[in-house]
Amino acid sequence: MLSKNQIKIITGLQQKKYRKQHKLFIAEGIKVVQELLNSNFELHQLFTTQDIFKGIAKDKIELITEAELKRISVLTTPNGCLGLFVMPDEKPVPNNGLIVALDDIRDPGNLGTIVRLCDWFGIEHLICSEECVDVYNPKVVQATMGSLTRVNVVYTNLENYLANTKLPVFGTFMDGDNIYEEALPANGIIVMGNEANGISQAIEARSTRRISIPRFGDLQQTESLNVATAAAIILSEFRRNFSGR
Repeated sequence: MLSKNQIKIITGLQQKKYRKQHKLFIAEGIKVVQELLNSNFELHQLFTTQDIFKGIAKDKIELITEAELKRISVLTTPNGCLGLFVMPDEKPVPNNGLIVALDDIRDPGNLGTIVRLCDWFGIEHLICSEECVDVYNPKVVQATMGSLTRVNVVYTNLENYLANTKLPVFGTFMDGDNIYEEALPANGIIVMGNEANGISQAIEARSTRRISIPRFGDLQQTESLNVATAAAIILSEFRRNFSGR
């Protein structure tokens, strides 16, 4: 049976300040939890309604009821289990390969989807500005569907980071050069901007190349693409362009 203290700690982890305090984050659902268990992430405690997880130390797993799971879950419909995992240390980011950088992404679903896209397209490192939503927000973790285990997410002062890199910086803008007509390299930083305001002026000043996804509709009245949708198109084009040489 869950104690009041356990419930207080788990529900508190929905807030960033308590995640930082305890160095723990929440993962829910059998698929997401299993991905984390199969990775280098350290399990702190697993609460499950089903005895289906093998090879876990007895003191780190606790069988609970559906009603108890509902009390600690952030999901409308809890999915069998909730795991508490230790937040890992950030890894250094190399000065080669393709890297994605995010400037003030606020929506948890967008960040989670972009982490999944990085995983899909073989992008190992994702740089987030300090204003971005926390990658360990439960909604972000859920949206990554386990890809968080394969993408190194680093938070930093993005302007300073870009000022000190030797890699080309590809800023994504509505008035940039047509991405389908550009020669795209295997090494570079792709910057995606805020959902409402795009790339900030400070980060725009650090962009060495401006790229854009052209509109093809006759009316061309669509204001913009969702940032995660745009990221999918851009990453696909970078990979297609280089692999096709």
